[in-house]
Amino acid sequence: MLDSLTKIKHKESGNFFLIAGPCAIESKEVVEETASEIQKITDKLQIPWILKGSYKKANRSRIDSFTGIGDKKALQILKDAGEKFDVPTVTDIHTPQEASMAADYVDVLQIPAFLCRQTELLVAAAKTGKYVNIKKGQFLSAETMQFAVQKIRDSGNENVMLTERGNSFGYQDLIIDYRGIPMMQTNNCPVILDITHSLQRPNQSSGVTGGQPELIETVAKAGVAVGVDGIFIETHPNPAEALSDGANMLPLAQLENLLEKLVKIRQTIKNL
Repeated sequence: MLDSLTKIKHKESGNFFLIAGPCAIESKEVVEETASEIQKITDKLQIPWILKGSYKKANRSRIDSFTGIGDKKALQILKDAGEKFDVPTVTDIHTPQEASMAADYVDVLQIPAFLCRQTELLVAAAKTGKYVNIKKGQFLSAETMQFAVQKIRDSGNENVMLTERGNSFGYQDLIIDYRGIPMMQTNNCPVILDITHSLQRPNQSSGVTGGQPELIETVAKAGVAVGVDGIFIETHPNPAEALSDGANMLPLAQLENLLEKLVKIRQTIKNL
């Protein structure tokens, strides 16, 4: 699993892998502080990990919301951090034209949930040869994600992952159907649980997405118990000051304690 990601460490540990980092690339300082801490924790716990960061936030409720510090500036920060800490990196893309540009900087291209049915985007991402992580749309069943996977494979790329991030429940909530994890795993690709985005409270009257970070541990424990291959956590040194998605990010200082518990659950599940 993830064999083509040569920089990923601890693949033989039997642990889940981790995709983690700040929501958006705000600055070199935030990215490197976050990456440095995650590196220490994952080395201690023998967890394979991928550094994430969005170079652009294209899907915003309000026109005055933070969208980025500049595409290539942000991508260069992410690339530099990946090289400094010798870890693979992932970022979102939003249009077919962005695929080749972002592929010059990162190891994994991520398809946002709202765009997971955009055929031209999926094909463009696949043709870069990079790993493609497709987030399941909040409006789709787990079963229908087989078609997104097939678009990548039919484009000549076997390096594909799927990420669960909750289903729309009413107008302002998300729920996770854990039956979807084994269902998506039948596609013979890694399946990830996006813990922090699954706890968003979208469509708030303020135009700023809310969240329930107090439930991060609950959702993460359930996901590992079900048998996810990877977990996705957005984390920040100070979520209250984050420029994007601060309402549902995990404070960086709480990450080690959480991962220690999740590794214990993983070890227990493996021995059942």
